[in-house]
Amino acid sequence: MAAPDELFCWEGDWGLPSVSTDCLVVLAYAQFAGAPLKLRKISNPWRSPSGTLPALRTNQKETLSRPSDIIIHLRKQKYNADYDLSAKEGADSLAFISLMEEKLKPALIYAFWVEPKNYVDVTRRWYADHMPFPLNFFLPGRMQGGQLEKLRLLRGDESLEAGEELEKELYRDAAECMNLLSQRLGSHKFFFGDSPSSLDAYVFGHLAPILKSKLPNGKLQQHLKSLENLTNFCSNILLLYFPQDGRESSSQKTSYSPESGDFDHVPNKRRKQLLSALVALGAMLSYALLTGMVSVQHVQQEALEEPPDLQKIGSPDDEEGD
Repeated sequence: MAAPDELFCWEGDWGLPSVSTDCLVVLAYAQFAGAPLKLRKISNPWRSPSGTLPALRTNQKETLSRPSDIIIHLRKQKYNADYDLSAKEGADSLAFISLMEEKLKPALIYAFWVEPKNYVDVTRRWYADHMPFPLNFFLPGRMQGGQLEKLRLLRGDESLEAGEELEKELYRDAAECMNLLSQRLGSHKFFFGDSPSSLDAYVFGHLAPILKSKLPNGKLQQHLKSLENLTNFCSNILLLYFPQDGRESSSQKTSYSPESGDFDHVPNKRRKQLLSALVALGAMLSYALLTGMVSVQHVQQEALEEPPDLQKIGSPDDEEGD
């Protein structure tokens, strides 16, 4: 029997199996289709075969990174969540996925990676806390730059800059998209019948982070919560297909409550901070040695040991001679 494909994803939080939209799409589709994947949840993208997440390493040692490519590969392996869709339903599914890519994804990128308070208080902090040293010092900023480039590409504007007008436009488009999705879902459990499809995976992957994250600027979340059928849709998928992540979220809330274990983690956190500072200090000293900064200081010390000729320092004759 062939070894199962390996799926590398960002680890989860906030009661979600992953904090990444693309990872959530792939995870949900794999669950819906019953694909037997070997799952590796990590917090260091450099450990993935592609250097990015998600990444699927097939048993033929091929590596796929885009969610659409991973889903196509799973379909070829006979794990097809869209098998029972009619031609019209298949076309509708593609249309709604394209709509989300155009209208909802840019707002998601802006909310998590561009909006200043959300990025500093939630996104950058989460990745910095979960990534290993020293990646946590520079990789979140590099990831933010990549997301900003992706936003510019999606909007077709290379000079795109953050601002109030852009935020209003992106959030307005996202709200319209969510309204259309809500109308299409109606009172149904899934978008096409009683079984979830690839559209359900894409909708879940885009909406679940909005619903579950604790962003200071929560305009998208406020609108999503006003659409009860979409919030129930996300909650039902978490309950049916990712029950363990929901239980982990509940236990995390208990362990971090002020009455119980919040202060139990303080010594470990301070110890990690101290170790990080010591390692950073060692790195700076090593850099100083390698670049010769220490040798320059040594020359300065020798100069101090030998009393200089005060009449020659800064004399006009020396300056003219130079």
